[in-house]
Amino acid sequence: MTEIILTMVSGFVSVLRDTLPVLLVVLVFQFFVLRQVIPNPQKIIAGFLATVFGLYAFLIGLDMGVFPIAEAMAEQFSSPTNRSWALVFAFCIGYSTTMAEPALLAITQKAEEMSSGGIDSYYLRNAVAIGVSVGLGIGVYRIYCGDPLWAYILFGYIATVILTFLAPKEIVPLAYDSGGVTTSTITVPFVTALGLGLASNLPDRNTLMDGFGLIAFASVFPVITVLSYATLATLKTKYIN
Repeated sequence: MTEIILTMVSGFVSVLRDTLPVLLVVLVFQFFVLRQVIPNPQKIIAGFLATVFGLYAFLIGLDMGVFPIAEAMAEQFSSPTNRSWALVFAFCIGYSTTMAEPALLAITQKAEEMSSGGIDSYYLRNAVAIGVSVGLGIGVYRIYCGDPLWAYILFGYIATVILTFLAPKEIVPLAYDSGGVTTSTITVPFVTALGLGLASNLPDRNTLMDGFGLIAFASVFPVITVLSYATLATLKTKYIN
């Protein structure tokens, strides 16, 4: 019991140590650069402590729940008979985790608000989620095949550059940001554990070289799907309507 308590205290102190520099930067700029008093200091202190507790609870949840189940599933998917199901799982988990990402929800709602409804939050989230799904499916396939990562990512960037010139200019920054917000709190832990688990259980695979890299697929392919969605919507408006 004592060992468990010491471990929990140590973990909390570690999170507190990592987050204190953020608070110090804010305080230094607030007091010495902007020369302003912090409004509602009690609320801010309470919010900071809640953030620290939340981060600590999140890390415990990853260690106790997400990583073990993802690694166990990856071990099962490494079997040749289950590889087709692994691709289906990668597609489904990519879509579901992306739709649940709070950062993506926030940015798509803000985009809809700033465009006065011209950009539909729901369709934009689905375009991003489909991109992540396709990207993870291709990424898992690459791990099975052992192909070089750079070839797939290079294709993704070439497609992104081409679509950047074709898509409406106002959607390009949003499309580029969408790839970043998808690699957030929910998607990254599960996808990382899945990639590492597959590489660890497949013969002739290097965990460092083959296990990592799935996040790159989850970042670049949403940009492609959002740019494609915007381009097709523009063409439909121009030539059909």
